[in-house]
Amino acid sequence: MKLNIVEKSRLWWGLSLGVILVGLLASGICFAQTGAPLRLGLDFTGGTRLQLELDCRPEALATQGDRCDRPIDLGDVEAVLAEQGLGNSATQLLDRDPLKQDRQVISIRSKDLQVDQRTELVTALAQRVGAFNPTATQIDTVGPVLGQQILSSGVLAMVLALAGIVVYLSLRFQFDYAIFAIVALLHDVLVTTGAFALLGWLGGVEVDTLFVVALLTIIGFSVNDTVVIYDRVRENLKQSPEAGIAETVDAAVNQTLARSINTTVTTLLAVVAIFLFGGATLRYFSLALIIGFVAGSYSSIFVASTLLAWWRSRPSYRPPAPPVVRESSEV
Repeated sequence: MKLNIVEKSRLWWGLSLGVILVGLLASGICFAQTGAPLRLGLDFTGGTRLQLELDCRPEALATQGDRCDRPIDLGDVEAVLAEQGLGNSATQLLDRDPLKQDRQVISIRSKDLQVDQRTELVTALAQRVGAFNPTATQIDTVGPVLGQQILSSGVLAMVLALAGIVVYLSLRFQFDYAIFAIVALLHDVLVTTGAFALLGWLGGVEVDTLFVVALLTIIGFSVNDTVVIYDRVRENLKQSPEAGIAETVDAAVNQTLARSINTTVTTLLAVVAIFLFGGATLRYFSLALIIGFVAGSYSSIFVASTLLAWWRSRPSYRPPAPPVVRESSEV
């Protein structure tokens, strides 16, 4: 089956624009709530994060009563935080076992707490909601200066990666190829960040340094797919210079479609396995990769290729002159 990609360009652009606009709306709501387009995690903002799990081990059930049979009440947690002068802290219930959805883990993000303050808070919470499993307690502390440095370094890394891609594609292909490849990469970044803005707004999901790593991985994966399609477009133009650009782009996409789909699917199999079995630490990292890889495959096939066809089909477009080959004369 041959796909006519260029013929329905406006449909593909409209779908992308709709998804991006939803993400921008969610980012605006997050900005109004938190002062940032995404709900930034501890790595970027600094402070203390406590993760406490209700002690439901067999040896502790005798003292816990029926507390292990019901989810933790966030109202009790927020009341204790208010008593401790931490009323502005962010709280979230997590599943101890995602398959059972037993919400008996508390995640608390607050200002920087000293050791005695953390001890006092945990003691007060234990009295209100029940004893916690000491082996499952997690405490992370990051200074605000370090958090800002991490955020600045992450943004700089993405800017340098995009600039390097522009230079590489301009040298290997032509400048318009590079520009539309960057547009496709920005599409992928906006779709992924928009999805996490939506998750942050609706579910309180925070982004950390692994999210920046995921974005850089998405950029590398997506540009690889785009380069494959553009390379086929260039080869087809060399072989059939008289063919129209729309026909050439459609042919290039169809010739590389199986390869693009196979690469994306096989990569997603590994990432989905990480999402399902990699634990809480890697869950949102792998989710960002899943969203970004799907968006990257879509943008390479339906955005980057159709934009190139639109640009080169303009009446005012003039193709670059071929290099002049000078024949050397022997004396």
